[in-house]
Amino acid sequence: MGRALRLPAGRTAGRLRRALGGRPAGRGGRCRLTPPAGSPGGPPVQSPVRPENRVPRVSDHATTIDALRRGAVPEALAAAREAVAAQPDDATAQRLLAAALRLSGEREAALEAIDRAIDLAPDDANLHLERAGLMLHERKLDEAQTSLARSVGLDPNQFPAYIIQGHLALGRGDLDEAERLVRTAARIAPEHPQVAALEGTLAVRRGDADRGLALLATAAERHPEDTQVRHALAFAYLAKGHLAFAEQAFRQLLEKQPQSRAMRFMIAELLRRQGRPGEAADELAPLLADGTATPGLKRMVGQVELQAGRPERGLPLLKEALAARPDDRATIVALVDAWRRAPDSADDARNTLDAALSTHPGLDALWRARLVFEPFAGDTARAVVERWQAAMPDHVPALEAMSTIHRQAGELDAAEAIARRIVVLRPGHTQAELRIVDSHINRGDHDGAIARVHALLEQAQDEASRASLRQLLARVHDLAGRHAEAAALWTALQADQAPRLLPLPEHSASLVELPDRTSAPEDAASVLFLWGAPGSMVERLGHTLALARAPLQPDRFSGNPPRDAFQRIDTARRLQDGSLSPADAAQSWRDALAARRLTGAHVMDWLLWWDNSLLPVLRAHLPEAELMIALRDPRDMLLDWLAWGSPAPFAMPSPKAAAEWLATSMGQVADLHEQDLVRHHLVRMDGITEDPAAIARAMGEALQTQVPDAGVGALGPARFPAGHWRAYAEPLAEAFALLTPVAQRLGYPEA
Repeated sequence: MGRALRLPAGRTAGRLRRALGGRPAGRGGRCRLTPPAGSPGGPPVQSPVRPENRVPRVSDHATTIDALRRGAVPEALAAAREAVAAQPDDATAQRLLAAALRLSGEREAALEAIDRAIDLAPDDANLHLERAGLMLHERKLDEAQTSLARSVGLDPNQFPAYIIQGHLALGRGDLDEAERLVRTAARIAPEHPQVAALEGTLAVRRGDADRGLALLATAAERHPEDTQVRHALAFAYLAKGHLAFAEQAFRQLLEKQPQSRAMRFMIAELLRRQGRPGEAADELAPLLADGTATPGLKRMVGQVELQAGRPERGLPLLKEALAARPDDRATIVALVDAWRRAPDSADDARNTLDAALSTHPGLDALWRARLVFEPFAGDTARAVVERWQAAMPDHVPALEAMSTIHRQAGELDAAEAIARRIVVLRPGHTQAELRIVDSHINRGDHDGAIARVHALLEQAQDEASRASLRQLLARVHDLAGRHAEAAALWTALQADQAPRLLPLPEHSASLVELPDRTSAPEDAASVLFLWGAPGSMVERLGHTLALARAPLQPDRFSGNPPRDAFQRIDTARRLQDGSLSPADAAQSWRDALAARRLTGAHVMDWLLWWDNSLLPVLRAHLPEAELMIALRDPRDMLLDWLAWGSPAPFAMPSPKAAAEWLATSMGQVADLHEQDLVRHHLVRMDGITEDPAAIARAMGEALQTQVPDAGVGALGPARFPAGHWRAYAEPLAEAFALLTPVAQRLGYPEA
């Protein structure tokens, strides 16, 4: 079976080209051709020989083939057209014309030529295979699949067609069909490297990365020059989290395809994920040098430069991207970040954004960015918002901004008037309704506020809106001093949410004996585990670290958490019953670090839960680790959890059950602290939850370093003040009674 013509560029078409053994033909490149059907060394003719389907001699097309092999596209095109003019009913002439047209970029004309060739030789499987290549380049996958099926139907031994169909099946997620196709291909050419590439990729897609990696590594040793195998191997390393090996594999591919932008992007991403953003930016720099860089590429490199701590290099690129695409929100966000980091850049930010607004006054994101560089709610901010309103009358975000300015200036009537205007423009607008409710409360009209919320509840169209309004109603009851009603509403809301949340983790029994502490290796990264029980306001510590650009990983609270022992809520039980050893628990954590992008000199991991069963893990196997625990009066913690929920998605069965669980959890914290069982810091949040500067100071004192202030408004809406639990002493008396002993043990008063 002969090889097909060189196929066009593109990811899917590239797979097809590599499956066929072709090489890219660019400047100075060569297009490798098979002798046409019926010629010496070529495939046999598969259709009846008719006068109009005459088998051509090799010499009929030698000039065209030679020009294509040399990459002389204009010469090949002229020769092919001359051959077609001389023999318009020669399928091979039409096939070669299609190849020349494709290389010259005339895709539609190439498709017409290959279709004419198929008309002349409908039983030639190779022609249908080449037509599939054209369809793949145009992303017409269904038509490509049809052509491939026709090719296989005409010649059941069309090995490349099975390989390509297998990749298409993988692309659409049909793993069973891909497996069937690779089995068929393996019967034709069992030792072919493309079979191994497809088998290995299929194993990775089925979740068996170890088997896939073994297949691909063996194939790469046997066929070191096969780029498709190397490509599949690189992605198998990536699936296993072996980022450095994946990087090396992609670099080897880049050596063979130095013009591949996609390969360079992949290497840069791997460098970034290994904590080397500066090298990632340097890797992308050549793509900026040829004058063809898109705004998206400039934004990407600018963002990586920011991650590398080089805002002076990222800022010019981001400004160029903004000039070309002022409506790109990602660019605007990155620019604001760059200006915040660069010294004395506020004037540059104002001037740049004002210039963009002069030509694009209707872009909301530009106005929001412009406000960042004015004192919060000051006179200059008011002037910017007035310009915003003039450019975009009745634009709700502009009205919201002006309402905020009025509130900060104490102009409450004006703020309420704007809020009422907003709800006319956008009925049910949450923030506007909140401000109207606040206006009732500020006037002492609690009944009016409650009536307003009840009216909104009657209008609510879905359960999510009703839940938000019930939360608002409970808050209004709290502000009105109607604490029993507020507690009842919050308890009902928690009960409604419980079936969708995780059960509370079981606690381990008291540890009788602990291993001795070991010394941390000299070259070990510093490790900080951050944790706080529900209601502790640990999220404000997390946000402060994130805004300070600390290497904190919050992925345990995401939809794609790590699968290590520190994530599984049955780990405490398994450590106690011996089904999991402390050494294995520590190793599972280490193994997951690379995939979680935690590979630098400092590792900060925000834990979903804590139990003292983890103490042997830290003492004996993670001696470089220390624990930071957010702490408040446990009774305030319970109330906050009841009213506001928790970052950890744990269900609250009832206030009493939650209090029992929290009492045990805080008892473990007391044990840990009193006996100094592991290196740790207690950050007491009482009285500082609404003070970003105080939070930063508390963390800085614990870590013996300077932590930047997160800034006003960065930590979210205000929560209950310290000691607010006393207002609920009667409705939550039973639950608070369970927490009072451990509260006293932690240093809080009895009442």
